[in-house]
Amino acid sequence: MPETVTGRVPERLGLAGAIGFSGAALPVVAVDVALLIYLPPHLSGHLGVPLSVIGFSWAAVRLLDILVDPLLGVAIDATHTRFGRYRLWMALGAPVVMLATWVIFFAKPGIGAVFLIGWLTVLYVGRSILHMAHPAWASTLARTYNERARLFGIMAAVSVAVIVSVLILPVINEKTGGTDAGNIGLMAWYVILLGPLSVGWAVWRTGERLNPNPSDHRAKMSDYMALLTKPDLVRLYLAMSALTLGPGWMSALYIFFMRDYTGFTASTASLLLLVYILAGLAGAPVMAHLSMRIGKHRTLMACAVAYSVGLTTILFTPHASFLGNAPTMIWCGFMGVAFELVVRAMLADVADEVRLEQGRERLSLIFALNTLTTKIAAAAAVAISFPLLEHLGYSAAAGAHNTPAAIRGLGLTFVLGPIFFVMLGGLCVIGWKMTAARHDAVRAELDLRDAAATAEAALGLADG
Repeated sequence: MPETVTGRVPERLGLAGAIGFSGAALPVVAVDVALLIYLPPHLSGHLGVPLSVIGFSWAAVRLLDILVDPLLGVAIDATHTRFGRYRLWMALGAPVVMLATWVIFFAKPGIGAVFLIGWLTVLYVGRSILHMAHPAWASTLARTYNERARLFGIMAAVSVAVIVSVLILPVINEKTGGTDAGNIGLMAWYVILLGPLSVGWAVWRTGERLNPNPSDHRAKMSDYMALLTKPDLVRLYLAMSALTLGPGWMSALYIFFMRDYTGFTASTASLLLLVYILAGLAGAPVMAHLSMRIGKHRTLMACAVAYSVGLTTILFTPHASFLGNAPTMIWCGFMGVAFELVVRAMLADVADEVRLEQGRERLSLIFALNTLTTKIAAAAAVAISFPLLEHLGYSAAAGAHNTPAAIRGLGLTFVLGPIFFVMLGGLCVIGWKMTAARHDAVRAELDLRDAAATAEAALGLADG
């Protein structure tokens, strides 16, 4: 089967086209902000759901994803329609996210584990579709080592902009006299109203290039197992797990830490988080450029070390001082944006080598396995850190009295967990071999084979 093209696919997306394409990440990014930072405290503080139930529910849903995500990845890779492969799945995934967001974010007191597990599963299925189809689509649009760094850098910057817009919502809510519970409602409407528009624009305006899948090549179980045992992929899965668990751990405890350890109000904590995210907006193009100059793996390792060193300072910043805490947040936000940006681009590079070895497209499945690791890691952040806080005697209920020992435990838990996992993520790519030169050689072989397949198909049509 030759390469096919649906819609308008330029050789290189211009800046405006890349930004419009990147906007399709809006539903996933916005939902993630709420799920990791605002929804758990909302469920415990306003709906009365115990921390242990929240932790168990998140962990249970991620365990279900172990089966769902790979199956979705296989299904997406096997799709071949006139409308495209990834465009079709993006259009299908968006409504699922909208529905589940409506149900969960507007839930009433009295919900329990069954409700949470059921609807979180629906939400994460929709999120999985979007989260694996979008970067796989991007990987077929940007096919060289440096162009991938550029496009994934733009995607990261747009995602940061979305996060900033979501984090502004609590500030607007407070200024207009709303309650903390109202923050979740605003975020829900943000996703429900803007999600379909952003995905629809990308699907409408951006075409798709489908890499050929030979019709006479049957997938073997060994091909799929290779995705779980190929050393480069395993290293990236482990790196992404650690680099998700670290910041995810910090995000899960962020409101508690800022409120009870540093003495900030919810609105001031949101502003500081906004500073952190805005720093990522500046950091994304810098990290993309740095990846082109020194290599993606070196950029990842440098940022992991810098992030960890910067985070230690937050335990020593002035109490309830916005200006005193802002430098730490700026530094960590600037460095942390590199994690997903670089790993995704590295996965796309390795996926080319996999297609060369197996003869079939595995992009969606590779990103599905990566998405799976991030989900497990994000769930582990909540499932481990929340019970740990309870063990240390900390209570998350609004207005609860916590002892000085419990507050110290909160501070150490907030910092040491992320540092350990972020450093582990950087260690995973020591000695990385998929450099720009090696990827160029892989692409050259793929281009020759794809050209031969296209020529053979054209000859067959002519003979027919």
